Amino acid sequence: MAKAIATVHGAISLVNAIANQKGATLGIDLKVVAEIETSPGKGIIIKSENKSLSSRLINKTIEKIISKKDLEKNKIIITLDSEIPTGYGLKSSSAISSAIALVCAKIFKPKFTDQQILLAGVEASIETKVSITGAYDDACSCYYGGFNITDNAKRKRIHFEKGPTNLIAVIYIPKNRKRGNLKNLKSLSSVFENAWELARKSNYWEAMMINGLATALILNSDPKIITNLIEKGALAASVSGNGPSIAAITKKENEANIKKVFSNLEGRIIVSKISNKKAEVHEV
Repeated sequence: MAKAIATVHGAISLVNAIANQKGATLGIDLKVVAEIETSPGKGIIIKSENKSLSSRLINKTIEKIISKKDLEKNKIIITLDSEIPTGYGLKSSSAISSAIALVCAKIFKPKFTDQQILLAGVEASIETKVSITGAYDDACSCYYGGFNITDNAKRKRIHFEKGPTNLIAVIYIPKNRKRGNLKNLKSLSSVFENAWELARKSNYWEAMMINGLATALILNSDPKIITNLIEKGALAASVSGNGPSIAAITKKENEANIKKVFSNLEGRIIVSKISNKKAEVHEV
């Protein structure tokens, strides 16, 4: 019998990686907790309140870490608890696959490096078609916290620094889950390239604004929302990931003004701190 628990946080997008496989993300405080319990036997059981989680992604991540031989001899119970809404661009799948990889490695592959654990989740995401690029940018911010600027094709972090803890993300989760056509993002690849270069030089909010206007135009959000948020004092605002959620970064004292912009739209609002917390795991 062995048991371990891992905690991994969510993230928001600063620069969408679909056009050029280069992304920029920032960790936020919403978290995923994954627990593994093993006993002699066979089979994988997944327990979760959230029915829309991809069990294919979870199973594939487990297979990336635990060998066939070990899976033959162990019954694996995975319990998942996530604060991150699924399917809104807030990196729930990256956080979940990283948390699963982390707890499985704790018990079965204790010598695995951070990079090996990250790549297990990234590869599982591509193989189960949960992500187009494998979302290495998302996985890095979920796993390490802070700002992460990445080359997803090369699986490399190009730039990293801690995020400002005096800021919050005010996130609007629309009632309507419709997203625009992601392929159209490629038509503005030079715009995303420029935004990424800005982020790489630590001009994060400028990068996020450019990304926000470009993604809002292409992914069926109203770009006016982005400009309204900036006028009301957001440092930056953008569609997160492929949407449809919109995140605005602001100082704490500005929270009410930002919420007002979202208040006449259908949906709900989540407020989250910026997170610099690295993923953690321990045996129980």
